Amino acid sequence: MIKIELLDKSHDRKQFDCGNTQLNIFLQKTARQHITKGMSRTFVLINDENSKEILGFYTLSICEVETDYLPSIIAKKYPDQVPALKLARLAVSKEYQHKGYGNYLIGSAVEKVILISENVGIIGLFVEAKDNHTKEYYEQFGFISLNGKPLILFLPIKTMVEHPKSPARVG
Repeated sequence: MIKIELLDKSHDRKQFDCGNTQLNIFLQKTARQHITKGMSRTFVLINDENSKEILGFYTLSICEVETDYLPSIIAKKYPDQVPALKLARLAVSKEYQHKGYGNYLIGSAVEKVILISENVGIIGLFVEAKDNHTKEYYEQFGFISLNGKPLILFLPIKTMVEHPKSPARVG
């Protein structure tokens, strides 16, 4: 059975390869340091049968966003800067890509964001897509591009809770 848990020393970070050197290096050398320093949290997807192998991971961190970049219908409700969460990294091991694990990871991230929003004031989840293909992937879950920054996308809390295709309901 697959499950998601906070990255710790027991997970085999060295063998993880998603095909992106920067993401691999982050997981192998930086993710645990950021957890220890309180800068972000990295969660890993594992299988109970081999709980050391990392199938995929995502990282969440706090961010602050200038409302000028939000769509005007959303921006007019808020002051100049607003708190949010950022899906800082998301990756699936090459061996497990195109099997729905990315959707599962996004669903888990959204569930955590919803929980956090019930305890801390945030307006939603941001992510920076690496290209237009990735942007389209996030858009299927209700993410919307920021004004003037098309590869930075935003998923409002309201969408996470109410949208029928919300990642919280995927996976």
